[in-house]
Amino acid sequence: MKKVIFSLLFALTISLVQAQSKSINSPDYQNALGVKIWNGGGISFKHFFTDKDAGELFGYFWNQGFRVTGLYEIHGPISGASGLKWYIGPGAHVGFYNVKNGNGSFVGVDGVLGLDYKFNSAPINISLDWQPSFEFGEGRGFYGNWGGLGVRYTF
Repeated sequence: MKKVIFSLLFALTISLVQAQSKSINSPDYQNALGVKIWNGGGISFKHFFTDKDAGELFGYFWNQGFRVTGLYEIHGPISGASGLKWYIGPGAHVGFYNVKNGNGSFVGVDGVLGLDYKFNSAPINISLDWQPSFEFGEGRGFYGNWGGLGVRYTF
């Protein structure tokens, strides 16, 4: 009986140590929710489908209107920098603008290039990216001033 109890306690201890080690030391996360800031601000949600493939959805609010963007991001590690990854990918958006800035709804395609960092000892992720886009419609075109600084809670 002592051997069974000892074996169970040993297995439980090993499981807890491995789980704690993975959650504290792993730079990876599956979901993140937070804000993205540039000339305005927005709400950002990021989800990893695999360890390299993620989707990001955000709503961006600023003085010219509102924009909803979806991105597919491919991540890769940066050697020697634990928790830091580069990412790149395509996406699309729809923007709703006020009278002064187009008065309507427009769609566009996006690209993204950035850096993503997950703190090892805290459930916090930060990112910095550039998101060039092309918007279709009269008076629309290429925009190279999108992107931002993201700060998110990971879970």
